[in-house]
Parts: sequence; C-alpha cells; structure tokens
Amino acid sequence: MMHLNSSCLSSSRDPRLALSHLLFKQHGFIGSRLFYKKCGAFVTGSRRFRVYCDSQTKEMQIRKFSPILESDLLSGNEVLPSNEWQTVPDIWRTSAEKFGDRIALVDPYHDPPTNMTYKQLEQEILNFCEGLRVIGLKPEEKLAIFADNSCRWLVSDQGIMATGAINVVRGTRSSVEELLQIYSHSESCGLVVDDPEMLNRISGTFYSRAAVRFVILLWGEKSSIRNEAAVEIPIYSYKEIIDLGHESREALLHSQDARKQYICKTISSGDIATLVYTSGTTGNPKGVMLTHKNLLHQITNLWDIVPAVPGDRFLSMLPPWHAYERACEYFIFTCGIEQVYTTVKHLKEDLRRYQPHYVISVPLVYETLYSGIQKQISTSSAVRKLVALLFLRISLAYMEAKRIYEGKCLARNLTQPSHLSAFFDWLSARIFALILWPLHALAKKIVYSKIHSSIGISKAGVSGGGSLPPHVDRFFEAIDIKLQNGYGLTESSPVVAARHPTCNVLGSIGRPIRHTEIKVVDAETDGILPHGSKGIVKVRGPQVMKGYYKNPEATRKAIDEDGWLNTGDIGWISPPHSRGRSRQAGGVIVLEGRAKDTIVLSTGENVEPSEIEEAALRSSLIQQIVVIGQDQRRLGAIIVPNKEEILLEAKRLSIVESDASELSKQKQINMLHEELRKWTSHCSIQVGPILVLDEPFTIDSGLMTPTMKIRRDQVVSLYKEQIDNLYKGVA
Repeated sequence: MMHLNSSCLSSSRDPRLALSHLLFKQHGFIGSRLFYKKCGAFVTGSRRFRVYCDSQTKEMQIRKFSPILESDLLSGNEVLPSNEWQTVPDIWRTSAEKFGDRIALVDPYHDPPTNMTYKQLEQEILNFCEGLRVIGLKPEEKLAIFADNSCRWLVSDQGIMATGAINVVRGTRSSVEELLQIYSHSESCGLVVDDPEMLNRISGTFYSRAAVRFVILLWGEKSSIRNEAAVEIPIYSYKEIIDLGHESREALLHSQDARKQYICKTISSGDIATLVYTSGTTGNPKGVMLTHKNLLHQITNLWDIVPAVPGDRFLSMLPPWHAYERACEYFIFTCGIEQVYTTVKHLKEDLRRYQPHYVISVPLVYETLYSGIQKQISTSSAVRKLVALLFLRISLAYMEAKRIYEGKCLARNLTQPSHLSAFFDWLSARIFALILWPLHALAKKIVYSKIHSSIGISKAGVSGGGSLPPHVDRFFEAIDIKLQNGYGLTESSPVVAARHPTCNVLGSIGRPIRHTEIKVVDAETDGILPHGSKGIVKVRGPQVMKGYYKNPEATRKAIDEDGWLNTGDIGWISPPHSRGRSRQAGGVIVLEGRAKDTIVLSTGENVEPSEIEEAALRSSLIQQIVVIGQDQRRLGAIIVPNKEEILLEAKRLSIVESDASELSKQKQINMLHEELRKWTSHCSIQVGPILVLDEPFTIDSGLMTPTMKIRRDQVVSLYKEQIDNLYKGVA
C-alpha cells in the first residue's frame, strides 16, 4: 500500500502512476481546492495501486510559467500576455516560430544519436518541463544537474527553468564530495544525472548523507543501476519524463477547466534561474545566483561579437554548466544556427567533418590546435618544412604591418605621436605590407588552405574562460583564421568584454559589450585610474549576479553598494588616440593577471607569473608550469615536462644515446633551464631553481579546476616541502 500526495511519488517502477495521480479527477488535478471522500484504486499497466483518500481540503497549487514559451497554457487564467522575453525559456517559442524546421542540434555520440529541429526542441523542452511538474517539482525548488554536454542536458536545463525551479549545475568529473557539498549547500531536492555509471558512483554517498526525492537519468537504462538503496527512491528515465509531460500537456491543452484548477503565475525576469558553483582556484566553491535577467542580457547583446546567421554551424565541446558555454549556447540558438556536439576525443575529426563556421571554446583548445599544426609542420619533409616556416614568418610580418597602418596596436602612453611621425609610420607600414601581400596571398593558397580544410572555423574562433597566449593569437591571425578573445566571470553571466569582428586588437580582451561599464581602480584607495594605468578591474551592468547563495558576506566583498563587481583581475585601458598606430585601439582592455596571483619577492618586486608562464608554454618541452617565489629572493618554477618531446630533443642534441628510453632528472632540469632562458628572455625577471614533476596536474588530483585552470595555491601547498628544499639548495 502506498500514500500519494501532490508532491511526492513512491514508486520508481512505473512512472505512469504519477500521471494517473495527476489525472485522477477532471483530467487530474487533485491539487485544487476540492472535497473528495471516495477511496479507491486505479490500475497502471499490470500493477494495481491502492490510494487512501481521507476527506480533506486540498490547497490550490501555484504553477509558474514562462510567459511566451507556455502562452497557450496561460490563456483564460487572467495572466497578461507578453511580447518580450521575460525568462530564458521564452527564447524557444520565438526560435521555433522563426526557424521551425531548421536543424537546431546534432548529437552524434550518444545512444541514440540525435538530430532535432527547432520545433522539435521546443516541444521536447515543454514536455520535459511538464514531466517535472507531474513528478512533483515546485517553483523555486532546486534541482541538481550533474551531467556533461549533450542535447538532453540542454533540454533538462531549460525544462527546469521553465517550471520556475532553479537548477544547480556541475559536471561528472567533479569528486563525489564536491558534488555532495554543492547538492547539500544548495538544498536541492533531486538529481538529474548523466547515466547509470554516474549514479552508481555517487549514489552510496548521496543516499546515506543527503535527502534525494527522485532521480532522473538523461542517458542509459535503469537496469544498469546497481545500488540497492535506489529501490526506495523514484528513478525516471529521460523518456519517461518526456512521456509523462506529453500526456499531461495534452490533457491541459484540451481542457480549460483543467487549467483553471491551478493558480497560474509568470516567472519574473528577476527570479533566480540557476545556481552555478564557481570552480574556485582557491577555497570552496561559492554558489553564484544568476537570474533570468542576467542571462537575457547575454542573449540580447552578444550578436555584436558573434554576428551569426541562420544556417551557421557551431561546434560545442565545453562543459555546458560553464557559464561561458551556457550563455553562448542560449544566444546562438536565437540566431537559427546548427550546433554539433563533440568531445575532446572527436574534436580533430569533427572539425574536418563538419567544417564549423564558429568554434566557441577556451584557450586550451586553440593551443592544442596550434601545437598540432606546428607538429605537423615539423614532421614534414625538409623542403615542405622550410617553405611552411618561411611563409609563416612572412605572414606574421605582413599582419604586424597591417595592424600598424590600420591603427590596431596597443599603447599605454597618453601622449600621441606628432602628425608627421604618425604619417610616416603609417606610410612605411603600408608600403611594407604591400610588398609582403603577394607572398601572404600565395601562402594562403598553397599552405594555409590545407589547414583551413582540416579545421574549418571559416568565420571565427571565440576564446574565453582564460588567458589566450599571444603567440597563439598571432599565429591564427597569420594563417587567416580570426580569433576573438573575450572576458568574463561566472559572477557576470559571464561576458563583460570581447574583441569585435571589425576591431580585433590582439593582446586585448576588446571593449565592454553593450550596457556594461568597466573601470580600473587603485587597489588601495579604490580611486579611478587614468587610461594606461594598471589596477584592479571592476564591472557594472545588468549581467552582474544577484549574489552568492547563502553567503551575504562574500557578496558584500564582491559587489559594492554602487553595484560594481570586483573582478580580482589586474588590467588597464588603452588611451584614446586620434592618430598613429593605436588610433583604433582606444578603450580596449588589457589584462595582466590575477591580483591574488601576484608574487612579491623579498626584494619588494611584484611579479605577475602569468606572463612568464605563457611565454614558457611556447616551448614544446614544457607541458605545465607554475611560477613560484613568494617571499624569496628569486623566482622558481614547478614544471611538468612533455616526456616524449624532451627525450626526442635530448637524442637530437646527443645528450643521451639514440636508443635511450628515459632521461635523468638533472638532465631534464638542465634542458628546461635552457628552454626557459630561450622563451622568457624578454621578461623582466628570469626563473631560477626548477622543480621537475613526473605526474601532470589533473582535475582528478584536485590540482586543476573543472575548467582546466591550475589551482596555484593547492600546487604550492602540496609541494611545500620540495619547494622549501629547492630554495635551501640555492640560498
């Protein structure tokens, strides 16, 4: 025997019990203020469920709706219609009407492989949303999504938002303890997980230490679930939620009386849409509260940066819970594009296969592509290698001259060049570029065209979520692939600035996007600094978060009373010039590292480690590096070498025999010292002692965030003893 109420179901074996409960009276709305005395039973499938119904009064349930997405269910409920997006899910009705039969997404690597048109995607979101209501999800409750990038992630994300509930998102690679901490802190009521494997990994901990009302599997079969405790908790497959939602929506759409059994309210643009827990290179993750208004600002203002048109193809591979990927996805689906889901494993193949117009990704992806192209060149025949490298040098010089005469170079000096000086600078750059242009055009035809055919990206690659190394930036410009660098934080939904397609100033993060203010202030006085002066970057705009969940103190530290968000990043704004090589670069922002990453040597010198690290990573022998030296006389470095490359180089230099299979630690250190001297010679301070590690920093080891950023403080803490010994040896 089992007791049912409107918010909880007690059987995971047949989800239709939920719908039967919903459709119990007048198409199923027990939640209304109705008197009922009759007890009875109903049959679902081959099983009989008995329901005890004491004579009582049920309060009318409140349902929240996205006013445009579910406008058909709001008719007759005294809810005023709206023509403007109030919530993120509203975009799907508009896109379905504009691009109905166009392919919206392609998900080739899940089982089953999935293609959806815009109309099908809208219906899938509507059905998932209603299915969640059927199983008891209420407005403003939190529901955790612990899953990776897929079309069903998008559907579940938008389905949850459309109910007025709040989703709490994270990927599958996070530790069980971290996921439990996020689940418990957010007060989530249930779980949406990737597949049975994910559920099997976390269920023992979650079922014993957290309150889980229900579980939804996005992929896979329930028969693969191993944990016996799961019998006590309703578990639904993705299809079951969709089917429940579809049947309930049909009942609602065909009965106005049924719709009147609820108090209908629209979701406000100021309501919280999602909790995104920051990766945190230091400390515990904080829950960032992003509202529908925050995210709608991104959706309505990113077209200036990515002017996508219907039919453009995007390749998606970032974690969708990452604010950068997420906001960009919402935006591009309002443009009628086609999104193809891929993975790191399939990236190279899919770039060639799908020839995307755009790729929106993190710097690591572009660094990987750069390294792959360089490796392909270096392993070519001597003649091909010589030709390719010669053309690259010519193209790099051509692009540098082009930037000068177009006025797209960075400058920190407030003083402008004289008219005569500016003219001769422009003229010499123009003549030099004209001389090199035929050779650059030839290089595009016989060398770069092959690169283009293998990676696509015919319109632009958009980079964000980290610092884009200058050499990667210049390389893609030289081979005629546009990279647009952007900047933002989870706390700002995330984009606050980006390079414009027509003003792509290398070395910068571009100008603020619309309705966004950025200022640079003194770290101690908080006074606004003039253009060209380095200080702390602060941001204000509609995209700035509501705050940190249940953490008002951290919120007050991050956002001042005037609404300025302290980014914690160090940067400066390029001065406005009316002439000279920087005349088009006025107002662009340049970042130079994190304030908390600054290393203060015992000599009193302040060093930003990111400049040295980016330069060092140009070496093929260095896989990972963390510059150290706080309170020391000299800088040092923790380096993870590229074992294969360093051994090959040692053989080439006859440091070891040609048949050697390994390289001693001291020989590695000697070679890495030479590499650092070579690649960081332009830096003001050079690296001294080196600590060489055998194992790389990984997400699983806790030394990298899920967004692939090295947790600097944790690396230094873990290797504290070795670092102390390192400096004792050079004292």
